Amino acid sequence: MKTYDEKHIKNIVLLGAPKSGKTTLSETMLFEAGIISKRGTVEERNTISDYHEIEHERSNSVYATTLHTEWKDYKINIIDTPGLEDFIGEVISSIRVCDTAVLLLNAQHGVEVGTELIWDYVDKYRKPTILAVNQLDTEQANFNKAVEDAVRVLGNAVTVMQYPVNQGAGFNAIIDLLKMTMYRFPENGGKPEKLPIPDNERERAEELHNALVEKAAENDDTLMEQYFEKGNLDEDELRLGIKIGMLKHQVFPVFCLSARNNMGSGRLMGFIDNVAPSAAEMPPETTTEGTTVPCDPAGPPCLFIFKTLQEPHIGRLSFFKVISGEIRPGMELLNETGNTTERISQLFIADGKNRNNVESLRAGDIGCTLKLKNTFTNHTLADKSFNAPIAPVVFPTPKVRVAIEANNKADDEKLSEVLSEIHMEDPTLLVEFNRELKQVILHGQGDLHLLVTRWRLENIYKMPVTFYPAKIPYRETIRKPALASYRHKKQSGGAGQFGEVFLKIEPWFEGMPPLKEYTVRDTEEVPLQWGGKLVFNNCIVGGAIDSRFLPSILKGVMEKMQEGPLTGSYVRDIRVSVYDGKMHPVDSNDISFKIAGMMAFRDAFHQAAPQLLEPVFDLEATAPDVMMGDIMSELQSRRSIITGMDTLNGYQVIKARTPQAELDKLFAALRNVTQGKAKVKSQFAEYAPVPPEIQKKLSEEYTKEETV
Repeated sequence: MKTYDEKHIKNIVLLGAPKSGKTTLSETMLFEAGIISKRGTVEERNTISDYHEIEHERSNSVYATTLHTEWKDYKINIIDTPGLEDFIGEVISSIRVCDTAVLLLNAQHGVEVGTELIWDYVDKYRKPTILAVNQLDTEQANFNKAVEDAVRVLGNAVTVMQYPVNQGAGFNAIIDLLKMTMYRFPENGGKPEKLPIPDNERERAEELHNALVEKAAENDDTLMEQYFEKGNLDEDELRLGIKIGMLKHQVFPVFCLSARNNMGSGRLMGFIDNVAPSAAEMPPETTTEGTTVPCDPAGPPCLFIFKTLQEPHIGRLSFFKVISGEIRPGMELLNETGNTTERISQLFIADGKNRNNVESLRAGDIGCTLKLKNTFTNHTLADKSFNAPIAPVVFPTPKVRVAIEANNKADDEKLSEVLSEIHMEDPTLLVEFNRELKQVILHGQGDLHLLVTRWRLENIYKMPVTFYPAKIPYRETIRKPALASYRHKKQSGGAGQFGEVFLKIEPWFEGMPPLKEYTVRDTEEVPLQWGGKLVFNNCIVGGAIDSRFLPSILKGVMEKMQEGPLTGSYVRDIRVSVYDGKMHPVDSNDISFKIAGMMAFRDAFHQAAPQLLEPVFDLEATAPDVMMGDIMSELQSRRSIITGMDTLNGYQVIKARTPQAELDKLFAALRNVTQGKAKVKSQFAEYAPVPPEIQKKLSEEYTKEETV
């Protein structure tokens, strides 16, 4: 296979909401370039990109898949990404390593909520962007609306390069404003016929061409001078101006497509070759220490792992971008993240499940290798002259969670190891071994993300598992003061145990007034690791309890606060004042006062109007206006309190406060009622009181469990 230099490598990522046609376009691009002789379809489950069994089952992309094609002396690396938000991690890492984003818009729907979510990351990384309005052959196609949507969301950088002559069922022709030519495609797609622009389209074409010229000229002073002198720019000058604008994130050219019918893909690929920035023209990568690494094949070898995947019968595949230097089989490189050495055994260019051996990959190229031992997503392998890894991809926090158990208890230890490995491969899936809840909890981007993880466990790792609802980390506190005492006495021959404690408990809050009833001799404030505070007052006078036993009383109180009397949850925000007690000159000891303190606290707690608290999250749902009724209904049926409504870029935004106990179900419900077209995010807000009927139910369940 031919080796390409960094100036002739174009790395593109295909992005878009579900059903925008990314996989179909990737298939068409490979066919157009002659890489494959027949195009597959998503419906027939035979595309190069969607080759995993789970993708065939769901008829959706689940993984980002690398492909490549060679087009007129350029190598185009293509990454086809999933459209569902559940797999946003695959999307983000692909955006990070590619040089140009091709953002597909469904001509029937324009900019969707899913499109906006993806755009946030394209914009964050300032990637040059091409907009491709796809499915112009459908009855409801509306090119103008799609462009208007794009301008509304992406701004005035949206620049029409092509527009359709006859969108809809008979679509077969576009006007190209760079070449000022009409392309008319044969019935089965493919190479178009070049024709003059029809008279009835001439005025519109010239108006849009002039807008394109102005947009290209305004990005470069020299081009602007030439534009003022000549009143126009030639085709080469236009290409240069557009490229400069793309690099500045100030020009997003718009193309027309019917990927299904192979109309427009060749022209798009030609533009990628001639105009889209090469790997060498992009800003250099940055390390964690802020130094830059130029895309230089003569530099020290360095590669960045953007994706790892465990494949049946193969092992771990590591996908990478060569940041600097030239990578060859047999090289030993240092893992800058884990400080271990890895040997590159083989190098491949991957086209879906097909891997082609190559002898080397140079700076700017994308490839993969097998069986790296200690290297995962976000890791850097480099020459020993490097002193810092490439800055890692920052992934979003998870949205939903579920508890997981191995069906075979003997697999518990193995399950922990496998889950840790899956997390290293997919950082958007977090694994929590929660001691408080006594559960192993998976945190994911959505229900489908978690289900795919279970599919991987059962089909790739051959480990059947069961999902359970994750428990809620409730907290317990009190609403009023209470007094209690407890005498611990135990006699069993010889020295016994004796300790008696009198104490008062009160709800603690910041700035509360000092205790008045008793003289406070000493105060200890204990910030609790689970949130809140315990304030412990020593109010003993006259030596009723020796001061050496006070730490034991505090220890007993703390132990009970780790397993509250109501539901066994952590207790917070209480002031405890020990004001009296008794001791025995022989039988009193630390354990006696620890038990007495614990039991006195328990008894006082039950008399102090105990209150169960639950975690509450701020939730924000963004969706089209027509879906607001369904969203409001779901929120209100799940104990959510609507806190506000707003409009953003033509969408409605609902803000609410939702208990965590309802959150996981709510995400699934909102996805169902909006067909996945709502963007929902949440963030922990506070602990708030649980409604009385729910508190009673949870307390009774806990009491029943404790008596079994």
